[in-house]
Amino acid sequence: MNQRLFAIGDIHGCFNAFRTLVEQKIQIKKSDKIILLGDYIDRGTHSKEVIDYIFGLKNNGFDIIPLMGNHEAMLLEARNNNGHLLRWIQNGGSETLKSFGISSLKGIESKYLDFFQGLSYYFAFEEYLFVHAGFNDEVNDPFEDRYHMIWKCREKYKHPSLQDKTIVHGHCPISELLCKERLRSNNQVINIDTGCVYGEISGYGKLTALELRSKVIFTI
Repeated sequence: MNQRLFAIGDIHGCFNAFRTLVEQKIQIKKSDKIILLGDYIDRGTHSKEVIDYIFGLKNNGFDIIPLMGNHEAMLLEARNNNGHLLRWIQNGGSETLKSFGISSLKGIESKYLDFFQGLSYYFAFEEYLFVHAGFNDEVNDPFEDRYHMIWKCREKYKHPSLQDKTIVHGHCPISELLCKERLRSNNQVINIDTGCVYGEISGYGKLTALELRSKVIFTI
């Protein structure tokens, strides 16, 4: 079976783009493996619909691997500690509350909290490492530093356990043009966050999926 291997960048509540990308652009099959690189929520207007759609894909037997993003982590911090609430709200949390039809995170259903709490921080598959942001290149075990995985992007890695891997990430928005240029350059590090929620900025406003076997990019 010739399994396709996809990564999809930061969605940020852009539900219509996400669904169109999955159903019409890549035309998802049960044999595909799809890694979602985090940041499903905040800033955009349809965070709940994005999460419900991920639930639906998984429930229908598609091989979907969602990773933790810094926005999911911020929601969990805000839910557990009121002192973190303002930072989350200022980073798009208010749109997420509206999408869920709640005025406070106390009103969020447990199935959504369970989903956020269960997200993995990275995923290793074949020669690839998938992560929301990046890894700490300067510690003994880069797979233990969760802060770096959701907050810090790097363009190169020297750590022995990272050197021979292709690292696919999001978190740091770049233009679609730069994304394609870096892919053509065979960089060790591939950033596919093309800023779908920043449509007002020239060159951004795209949601990107990358098929790793063929190195083909799909955008909407």
